[in-house]
Amino acid sequence: MPHDRARPRPVRPAATARSAVFLAAGVLALPALTGCGAGDEPSTPAAGQDIAPAARDRIADGSTMKWAVDTLPETFNSFQSDADATTTRVAGAVLPSMYRTDAQGRPQRNPDFLESAEVVERAPRQVVLYKLNQQAVWGNGREIGADDFAAQWRALSGKDSAYWTARNAGYDRIGKIERGANNLEVRVTFDKPYADWRSLFSPLYPKEVMATPDSFNDGARTKLKVTAGPFVLKGVDRSAGRITLQRNPRWWGSPAKLDKLILRSVPRDRRAAALAEGRVDLADIDAAEASRIALAARDKDAPGALAHGPGAQLTPARALRSWAIAHGSDEEAADTEQRARKKARKAVAKYAEQQTGLRGYVVRKSLEPAYTQLALNGSEGPLADDRVRRAVARALDRGELAETVLKPLGLPAEPVGSHLALAGQEAYADNSGALGDQDAAEARALLADAGWTPTAVTEKGAKEEDKERDKERGGKEEGEEAAGGEAGSRTRSESGSGSRSESESGSESESGSESESGSESGSRSESGSGSRSDSDSDSDSGSRSESGSESDSDSGSESNSGSGSGSGSDDGTYIVGEDDNKPGGTATPALSPDRAAAYQQSVLLRQADALGARREADKEYKKDPGGKSKKARAEARADKQAEKQAQGGAPGAYAPKGTLAPKGTSAPKGTTPKGVKPAAGPLAKDGKPLTLRFVLPSGAGSEPLRGVADRISRMLQRIGVRTEISKVADESYFKDHVASGQYDLALYSWPASAFPATDARPIFAKPVPAADGSLNVEQNYTRVGTDHIDQLFEQALGELDEDENRSLVKKADARIWAAAGSIPLYQRPQLVAARPNLANVGAFGFQTPVYQDIGFLRASAKTGGSPSGD
Repeated sequence: MPHDRARPRPVRPAATARSAVFLAAGVLALPALTGCGAGDEPSTPAAGQDIAPAARDRIADGSTMKWAVDTLPETFNSFQSDADATTTRVAGAVLPSMYRTDAQGRPQRNPDFLESAEVVERAPRQVVLYKLNQQAVWGNGREIGADDFAAQWRALSGKDSAYWTARNAGYDRIGKIERGANNLEVRVTFDKPYADWRSLFSPLYPKEVMATPDSFNDGARTKLKVTAGPFVLKGVDRSAGRITLQRNPRWWGSPAKLDKLILRSVPRDRRAAALAEGRVDLADIDAAEASRIALAARDKDAPGALAHGPGAQLTPARALRSWAIAHGSDEEAADTEQRARKKARKAVAKYAEQQTGLRGYVVRKSLEPAYTQLALNGSEGPLADDRVRRAVARALDRGELAETVLKPLGLPAEPVGSHLALAGQEAYADNSGALGDQDAAEARALLADAGWTPTAVTEKGAKEEDKERDKERGGKEEGEEAAGGEAGSRTRSESGSGSRSESESGSESESGSESESGSESGSRSESGSGSRSDSDSDSDSGSRSESGSESDSDSGSESNSGSGSGSGSDDGTYIVGEDDNKPGGTATPALSPDRAAAYQQSVLLRQADALGARREADKEYKKDPGGKSKKARAEARADKQAEKQAQGGAPGAYAPKGTLAPKGTSAPKGTTPKGVKPAAGPLAKDGKPLTLRFVLPSGAGSEPLRGVADRISRMLQRIGVRTEISKVADESYFKDHVASGQYDLALYSWPASAFPATDARPIFAKPVPAADGSLNVEQNYTRVGTDHIDQLFEQALGELDEDENRSLVKKADARIWAAAGSIPLYQRPQLVAARPNLANVGAFGFQTPVYQDIGFLRASAKTGGSPSGD
């Protein structure tokens, strides 16, 4: 499974203009402005792509490559709601795309389909003229032309509800499509200006699919009769979990090097076995599988038994005791032990065999064009107060969290500074200064300003909180252990009955399956190397040891004996930060919450706009390089404006001047870094403790994500915020918890886009009441948004000047940071297992695959391995 197991797919609903009512959501301060100005400089990708590039003349003609995918798609129509990543992969190989992204995440014209495209008129309406490749034809011999463009526009415009479309942004702005000089010239006239016009008609479906609602809704779900790409869809075998793409004989471009490209459905937890058995040539993998491949290469010429995997922790003393029990006078114990020893021997043999098979692969790694975020549900509860959200955000050491995941993989561990772009993209700028750097003292002051102080929690208040929490959970999660995997069996030590030491070095990985060769030989080792056994061995009586860079048992944040409130429940729920010590003191805000909120509302807009003033100065200087003094004066005005607005303390991201942080007893030993003043223990308001429900997936493959969550929980504990960890079934994690708003904190990822104004708008749009009385959140699962953010997106969508468009996107991102609904943490790792002789494929990063260039190196150029047969 992907390392964070939750990556919602963005859709492109129609953009909706909203009135410009500015609501207080955050405040900028002078230090942040300087940092944001520097962020306007061009950036480079944090990690380069790793695809083993090779010239086409070095690649053999023919052969078959098998590529692992998570599932077979329910539909081949990319514009339907149940389209998935495999739908996108098939469409990329068999359908036209006018534009594709390069290694920097920028849209580039695809010359196989498009000779040119440009905005030829801006007034009174925007007109884009496409000139198509004269050789481009559909599989039935018909040329690709204006009628295909018009059919797709009519289907996706949103005007005909009979079409079951999932997205229509951009198409809803088109007024008409007509031929130019001939059918290969397409004139697209927009009713409203659209900056992201390059996002349209990629992919392009034939008019045979788009012409009628019936053909759109059903005709392209299970087959694609008419295609136009380097490959054609040859067949779908759902019983075998296989899609076969075959070289297109009508393809006019550089012919595909592969005869066949097979997409094979292989669940993430079975990837290692599939690779070892040679059933796939290419597969996205997790850190655990990557480590196993590295260990397989290391052990290639090593004599004797493997030093990892099942049985690796079996000491001579344990082996001797196991032998004694197996041959002892107690027949029942001997029989049990003999079965365990037999099972362990099978597990060891299976693991060793898989390791031999994994020697035929290499790991290609980069950073995926997606980032993992901490989502804060602002619809209700403590996080409905923006001061509490900002306190949570400012308690986080995002650099430490990035290092936790990326450093052990040898990848750059820089925290992400934007919600709307990633390093390397033109729209990227680190706008995190709009929220403020990590500062535990400021975080505690914000909480105090919001009324959360270390007042003793009354017994009545605690009981009421328990009742409310149980009521919210209902009975839904009681059965989620069976559905989701680990609840109960993998909960932390909460009653003194055992201990657990958990690795958080980026992957909570297993050096093999559990050894069962004896009543005391069933210890389970999870080393920092990240190797994981796919054997079915299962220990019933052994202890579990997990080594890592940091031991949870030492931190004091996960040993919850006697913590109460769900600490021993079977739904995997426990509380981090709860202890029995009474707070040592109280503190009240020097400025009341009501007055602070009013002050925030009056200052926010001016502070956020001060960020733009420095950017405008830079822009003026670029237009007039000789006007250095002019730039200096503009910067001075921006600095003076920001300084003036910051006098007396900058509320919002920074607490009002004079607000006191709570004082009292220290946090548990090991949870507060040197130089950081500990919190006064759990905070409370109106007799109720400040406890946030942190929902996480429970299945195999989610260990690294839960390791990140544990670190976040300890960071929040330092400021007096407790977290109730709820591990839920994977299949219900996103749908039943994140999307439905049944959480306080959650971790999931969003992909970056070459068109942030279009694709990111629904993710951060302000929720509005729907006609049926419900709240329409689009894809904004944090339920945090403002009218001004919506206005900036709307302005960016209609701004055809590329520099100004990027400036508006960056301003929107600064506002999103200030609202503190989601906190970007790190760019996701991208790990791909590949045959060593595969070229032009692997960890692509931002780039769209060029399917016709993928293949196996010629024999003279091979570096090892061999293409497998069908």
